Amino acid sequence: MKPLVSVVIPFFNMEEFLAQTIDWALESTYWPFEIMLVDDGSTDGGALIAEDYAQRFDHITFLRQVNQGVSVARNYGISEAKGVYILPLDGDDRICPRFIAEAVEVLQARPDVKVVTAEGEFFGDKTGYRKLPEFDIRLLARKNILHVSALYRKSDWKEAGGYCPEMKGREDWDFWISMLKTGGEVVRLPLIGYQYRIRPNSKRIQTRKLKKQINDLLNARHAEFFKRVLGGPLRIHRTWSRPYNKLLRLFGLLG
Repeated sequence: MKPLVSVVIPFFNMEEFLAQTIDWALESTYWPFEIMLVDDGSTDGGALIAEDYAQRFDHITFLRQVNQGVSVARNYGISEAKGVYILPLDGDDRICPRFIAEAVEVLQARPDVKVVTAEGEFFGDKTGYRKLPEFDIRLLARKNILHVSALYRKSDWKEAGGYCPEMKGREDWDFWISMLKTGGEVVRLPLIGYQYRIRPNSKRIQTRKLKKQINDLLNARHAEFFKRVLGGPLRIHRTWSRPYNKLLRLFGLLG
């Protein structure tokens, strides 16, 4: 029997998009899978939509919590999930039908692989191919190069400590560092596996002003990793972190 996959969809005020995202997830060619809908204290009609789907489909579960942020909501959904494999999905994005089936094959065949991702496309206010670089742990130290909707083992989520509740932006980047800094391979499938919706008020745009706070928390959580890969802390100008740290060390200004 094939392993159960849990698609975990946390959402906050996603009434406009949630039904479409659930419908797309239901088109998956893989079986068995379940969908965990986690309402993070929405004030619109999103909870009613989620409740309706849970009543109509036996493999959809609806969970609710007071508003605590996407990391807490995602952890809640994963903790309640029964699947061997986890696929996080934002409440306004699309996962494409073939992705889960092909990603499961990789994880089943290769214990050394921790994450299976795919090619992606933008839709909404921006369209076209989303070009992300090939995985490299040194590059992951400076920027997030993995989309949130990638398949991984629930056991690796637990080992990594889950998503950090204190992260109020780039929480998926922090999570990938937590999971992959101890090793493990990443495979990117040669297919369009997800579509990433761009909106004027998307969370990514809203959290740009939090860059310093995010950097500080990343450094506090992953100091040893950054020292090993970047020669010191992650800097506010992230691309220059390694040469800047090397220069400071050369002048004896960094221990």
